[in-house]
Amino acid sequence: VFNAKTAELLSHHQVEIQQKFPKEGWVEQDPKEILKSVHECVERTCEKLQQLNIDITNIKAIGVSNQRETTVVWDKTTGEPLYNAIVWLDLRTQSTVERLLKRIPGKNKSFFKFRTGLPLSTYFSAVKLRWLLDNVEEIRQAVDDGRAMFGTIDSWLIWVCIWGKNGGVHCTDVTNASRTMLFNIHSLEWDPELCQFFDIPVEILPKVRSSSEIYGLMVCFLVSFLGVLYAVTISLQLETAATPPLQSCKKEHKATNCCLLMLQWFCFLQGSVAIAGAVVRWLRDNLGIVKTAQEVEKLAAEAGTSYGCYFVPAFSGLYAPYWEPSARGIICGLTQFTNKKHIAFAALEAVCFQTREILDAMNKDCGIPLNQLQVDGGMTNNKVLMQLQSDILCIPVVKPSMPETTALGAAMAAGAAEGVGIWSLNPGDLTAVTCERFEPQINPEESEFRYARWKKAVMKSMGWETSEAPSNG
Repeated sequence: VFNAKTAELLSHHQVEIQQKFPKEGWVEQDPKEILKSVHECVERTCEKLQQLNIDITNIKAIGVSNQRETTVVWDKTTGEPLYNAIVWLDLRTQSTVERLLKRIPGKNKSFFKFRTGLPLSTYFSAVKLRWLLDNVEEIRQAVDDGRAMFGTIDSWLIWVCIWGKNGGVHCTDVTNASRTMLFNIHSLEWDPELCQFFDIPVEILPKVRSSSEIYGLMVCFLVSFLGVLYAVTISLQLETAATPPLQSCKKEHKATNCCLLMLQWFCFLQGSVAIAGAVVRWLRDNLGIVKTAQEVEKLAAEAGTSYGCYFVPAFSGLYAPYWEPSARGIICGLTQFTNKKHIAFAALEAVCFQTREILDAMNKDCGIPLNQLQVDGGMTNNKVLMQLQSDILCIPVVKPSMPETTALGAAMAAGAAEGVGIWSLNPGDLTAVTCERFEPQINPEESEFRYARWKKAVMKSMGWETSEAPSNG
């Protein structure tokens, strides 16, 4: 919750969502657990506000920030999800992608890029929805009966919070729609030919609206807590990936390496890294070399170097700029001297190398060199990571003192919407937002040497996995 006059963070609460891995390469989340976590965050945040003697009835609007490609299908008559949410980094749809590619001239992954700004990939929602329709009988039956609704996480939360099965609002915004591969980024509408290609009934898709307008009045858990109705700030920030954006351009052009999102006369470049914060979770939960995420920073600081160890966390393949689903994670350059401190350092360094790869691709696509990188999210609390990022990029890295700027953006969009109008979007009014700056501390030659070694490790991670089962013969 933010002060609309100063952008000061007044109160917050966060809950880690459990991920399910029912099969290798499959990643799911329980939509009801996501909803429950939102309930808990709202309740705990409001309790903290009351402890600070802040009147919670002054909350004027609620905004939503979410993981965009994660796919949910639910029954509009019962309000129940028909399957777990398939998370953006899930790989089960690789065979679906390969089957669809056979119908495209030259098996060109970029065939629909002019319409969608996206390459055909397991990452985006259309292939996840196609898999659900092909493999889940309950969903096929619900579609036939006219009971099914599809959406990304924002659609699911908004529908539940605004009347739900009693006539809930089924909608999404243009930024979420643009990550489905069903949305035409020129007409700003669902594309009938894309829906036909993926064989997706347009009737189950949400209505597309702008990112800053009143969607409806929240009538669920917040009402019971506050006793009043509010215009639909929920912020759902699941920081397992990194998606560095670049400045907008005022002309259309083709992006050869990264996702290109064009909306009307603006275009935006975005590159997606599958594994960023999730690599820290993996060190904690899978490898067991730390008990808390904060310990990774301490270990890396004690090491001060990876000692020639390179970590490519391609657990779900590689996204931009490679778009290579067959890649798998590797740790290479190990010696008898290597210990968990070096691996922790290499894990953080991997996040920085992946970011550099995307920014290099963006610079080529946009033709505008980057002179500093502005960052946000929970990982920016890791000062070792921030310094590493500056060293690898050879440019300053600027982080806000308040890392929840994604939540701040959602709050600003909600507060500035027509009919709410409590938030000025003038940067000069954001007096509570201050920044910390990290300058490069190594010479460019060393940075280039380490980056070249990383690229070599990336090449070794390629081609490990295919969707075809081995022959028994």
